[in-house]
Amino acid sequence: MNIIRSRMGLKLFASYFLVIAIGMGAIWVATRFTSPRAYQRHLFFMEQNAGAGGAGMMGQGQGNGQGNGQGNSMMSQFYQDYQASFNESLIVAVAAATLVAMLASMIISRSIVAPIRSMTNASERIAEGRYDERVALRGSDELSHLAKSFNQMAEQLEQVENMRRQLIGDVAHELRTPLTAIKGSAEGLMDGVLPASDETYQQIHNEAERLSRLVDDLQELSRVESRAVLLDIRAVDSTAVIGTVVKRLQHQFDAKRVTLTANMPAAPVSFLADEGRAVQILTNLVGNALQHTPENGTVTVSVARDKNEARFSVRDTGEGVEAEHLARIFDRFYRVDKSRSRARGGSGIGLTIAKHLVESQGGKIWAESAGKNMGSVFSFTLPVG
Repeated sequence: MNIIRSRMGLKLFASYFLVIAIGMGAIWVATRFTSPRAYQRHLFFMEQNAGAGGAGMMGQGQGNGQGNGQGNSMMSQFYQDYQASFNESLIVAVAAATLVAMLASMIISRSIVAPIRSMTNASERIAEGRYDERVALRGSDELSHLAKSFNQMAEQLEQVENMRRQLIGDVAHELRTPLTAIKGSAEGLMDGVLPASDETYQQIHNEAERLSRLVDDLQELSRVESRAVLLDIRAVDSTAVIGTVVKRLQHQFDAKRVTLTANMPAAPVSFLADEGRAVQILTNLVGNALQHTPENGTVTVSVARDKNEARFSVRDTGEGVEAEHLARIFDRFYRVDKSRSRARGGSGIGLTIAKHLVESQGGKIWAESAGKNMGSVFSFTLPVG
């Protein structure tokens, strides 16, 4: 019994066999109780018909009575022979049905257990780190749907593992640059190669600041990706959000000699969002536009109502994005130009944070560009209030 409980194939086989056995038992019991009564009923009708045909032959007397006695004895013997032959044929039928049921149960149980065993083996290999494992799809029944879901799960696990490895590599790469600069400056000071001047200390401080910003951004990215950010959703005035962002970044635009303008609608657009997070989203997009717009360029922030959504747009006259990069522009640490370092910009995950914050508030975000050196437009939507 323990072996049957531990093997699904044996469970299926036993269940099929038990159903057949119960059915055969029911047939056997039914025939044992119904056959005698049915036989006696038909015999009674036959005797009535025979008696009606010979009702006027009363003069035969004692000889006729002896004939009836012999007839009853013959009918009793006939019934016993009939019952024996019926039981014999029923036993043969039960044995044949049992054999066929056993073969059918084995075939059906194996056909059901095979894909389950395949998924079990594949799941064990996935647990060992082989995320490229997949199971074959056969048919369109529930097991096939389960196999399809299993393959989708395995594919997502493989993508997550690849993203984890890429994230570790990206973080290591991003941390290496400021750490190398700090280490080099410290060694230069210890060896007397670099002077102990304010400029040297300022350089070390700047690299430490870059390192601190990167760590803060990584923590923020971890929170938004795990949806651990608490949102205070309420009606927000778009004019106030844009005004806050322009005021916050205006001095950076002035320092780089890039023009920052805001196109406000005639009627203010109210939308539903966490005001602080909406400011953060727009700040990240405008800061990204400033980073990739050269001197004497222009960055324009606008908002408009589009049906039941408030659509924000940040348009720049900067470097632009080629078509093959647009799909991955919001990936963490993704660089359009691989040869450029982070020294001239942020941590490389500001757009990723913006994307998760927009989606967590029920909006959409996307980027558009006509090509290299043709500028770009980053837009996002949020529900109107």
